[in-house]
Amino acid sequence: MPIGDLTPEIAIIVAAVLALLFATFAPRRWQARAALIALAGIAVAAVLLVNQIGTTRFTFSGTWALDGASIWARLMILIATAFCILLAPGWFRTDPRHGEYYTILLLSALGAMAMAGAGDLLELVIAVLLSSVTGYTLAAWHRDWALSVEAGMKYFLMGALANALLVTGVTLVLGLLGTSSYGDLSRLFAGGVDASPLLFAGFALIVIGVAFKLGAVPVHAWLPDITEGAPAPAAAFLTVVPKIGAAIALARLVHLIPPEALGLRPLIAVLAAATMTLGNLAALWQDDVRRLIGWSSVAQAGYLLMAITVLGVSPDALTALLTFGASYAIGNLAAFAVVTHLRGRTALADYAGLARRQPIAAAALVLAFLSLVGIPPTVGFLGKLMLFLTTIQGGYLWLAALAAANTAASLFYYAKVMGIMYFAAPPEEVQLLDRPSGVAVWIGMIAVIGGAIMAGTALDVFQLSTLLPL
Repeated sequence: MPIGDLTPEIAIIVAAVLALLFATFAPRRWQARAALIALAGIAVAAVLLVNQIGTTRFTFSGTWALDGASIWARLMILIATAFCILLAPGWFRTDPRHGEYYTILLLSALGAMAMAGAGDLLELVIAVLLSSVTGYTLAAWHRDWALSVEAGMKYFLMGALANALLVTGVTLVLGLLGTSSYGDLSRLFAGGVDASPLLFAGFALIVIGVAFKLGAVPVHAWLPDITEGAPAPAAAFLTVVPKIGAAIALARLVHLIPPEALGLRPLIAVLAAATMTLGNLAALWQDDVRRLIGWSSVAQAGYLLMAITVLGVSPDALTALLTFGASYAIGNLAAFAVVTHLRGRTALADYAGLARRQPIAAAALVLAFLSLVGIPPTVGFLGKLMLFLTTIQGGYLWLAALAAANTAASLFYYAKVMGIMYFAAPPEEVQLLDRPSGVAVWIGMIAVIGGAIMAGTALDVFQLSTLLPL
């Protein structure tokens, strides 16, 4: 059991502890410097992860998977977390004791990394719980703001239910099959397992428990409240990072079960259809930009489930999953960069005439929305194109057609925000910041040129990804 296999995670733990110690003893004016410790830990972990590329094995008695999917997902988690850390100092500049925030953020990222690398159902439970407990804290960070406390409470209550379902499902599978190891489960299914209703119920409960971290139906209701009430940098993190870890965790679970066994894929296809449709329909009626992004994030979870549905049936499903996950992360983080820059202004009326007052921020938000829709030449176009082609190739033409209709519907609510930014008169009573939004415009530009870059390079990288067990 080589300890070197966990060096990226150990680096994150060390950075979290150092950031906490620094925040405990540093004066208030230095609290933001804890972000530098967190970024340094992420940089070290990323280097250690890059050194693992090409590794394909189970380690630590079969509980930890080192494969292409795990490594690339964990790397995306680290990059997204680093970006969220960059957003935080400006947002928390009036918070005299926010140094501990970076410790909680790193530990939450660690939970997402553990989800992506889990090779055992019991480890998956621990990873989901770590991601959830830290997520509740991030959501309710503004204790003097009612919306933040409400968001954290709703997240906690929904998480308590989903986590209980997850543990119940794991208990059923462990009791029926006598093992929680993915390697052992794969061998059992390869040798033939009686597909009893109770076994299907166990795996279905596990799927629902993991779907909670994705923000998918039926455990999705927390996501719009989080995006509206949590600190904007925390909302950016919670709508992206746990999704990446949960998507790989669910993909790994589906991958170890043969397509003809249990009927999990039709269940996931139904969840995908319900999630994307509900998310887009709810977003159509929002007059709050942050809640609109929240419901959009629910819909994006449905698209992620499309790739998981055809995993093992379509050879490009894993590549499509990773590519779309990366494109979604870029677009969503770009949108939250603008929201953070505007100090979390959330009413649609506050965005009226934004292009006249802050053209850079408005352009970055437009590019982010176009990427989330999948308009070329943004990176989102490449992600969705691969997703649709893979779904059709896997035999789910109806799901791809429904996703295309949902994509068209999403353009309407994004256009509502874009239209008011460029064509409505700015309200006199709203005074937006005058300084340019540097972070937002850079991420916005990445969303535009990223399509060409990923088409030439990243797809080749993702094609190297594999999922254990082989």
